[in-house]
Amino acid sequence: MAADDPRTLVSTAWLEAHLKDPDLRVLDASWYLPAMGRNGRAEYNDRHIPGARYFDIDDISDQRSDLPHMAPPVEKFVSRMRAMGVGDGHQVVVYDGMGLFSAPRVWWLFRLMGKMDVAVLDGGLPKWIAEGRETEDMPPMVRDRHITVSRQNGLVKDVTQVAHASKLGDTEIVDARSAGRFRGEEPEPRPGLRAGHIPGSKNLPWNNLVNPDGTLKPLDDLRAAFAAAGVDLSRPVITTCGSGVSAAILSLALERLGHRNHALYDGSWAEWGMYGDLKVAKG
Repeated sequence: MAADDPRTLVSTAWLEAHLKDPDLRVLDASWYLPAMGRNGRAEYNDRHIPGARYFDIDDISDQRSDLPHMAPPVEKFVSRMRAMGVGDGHQVVVYDGMGLFSAPRVWWLFRLMGKMDVAVLDGGLPKWIAEGRETEDMPPMVRDRHITVSRQNGLVKDVTQVAHASKLGDTEIVDARSAGRFRGEEPEPRPGLRAGHIPGSKNLPWNNLVNPDGTLKPLDDLRAAFAAAGVDLSRPVITTCGSGVSAAILSLALERLGHRNHALYDGSWAEWGMYGDLKVAKG
């Protein structure tokens, strides 16, 4: 079992021990790809960890963008968090319904907004339920809470910055998609996107970092997975995926390994695969 760290990852036992802490806020960030046939909000309404609020990744995003669930403007993040009763002085724990899939995206988003006291629940709701821990179906009573935000621009990259990194080759670009999608052998789930990957990028499918029970693998296994993918962890890293969700699993793993110089490509393949003037590699 991974050591509890309230800034990266905590166990179900840790959360249960702290569940009634007055400054703890639990967020259900369950989100699924269309092919998974699941609905995060419906599942939250049916059953969630006591006191959890539902964090809608698609709603708390930049609606001005044509790209899916891009990071929201600071003002929107502040407004939504205040309305959810999440603010300054809170320890936040984020979980999801797959164990470890979409929760790291919200962990990364809080860090992007300068809020570092946030952790992912290792094993998520499935592990919590499997261990017989309490759930409820009623939303909590919420009080408005002031929140101060300081956007950390170094934690996110745009398409121009990623294209520059790809051309220079001085940064490791690591893609969390499946090997088939990375090689251009499988179709993209979003229509209109080319197949393949960013030139010079390495492939480390996100599920290679996660145990069958939805917990993050031990540090030695994480380190070995990055090494097997050919990633040089002495270099800066940009994580990417299909739409910026599973890339955050790589970001969480890097943070657990003590690698601090990493950023996430928010547009990911939903953006890169759309523009014909950007080079695509296959194989």
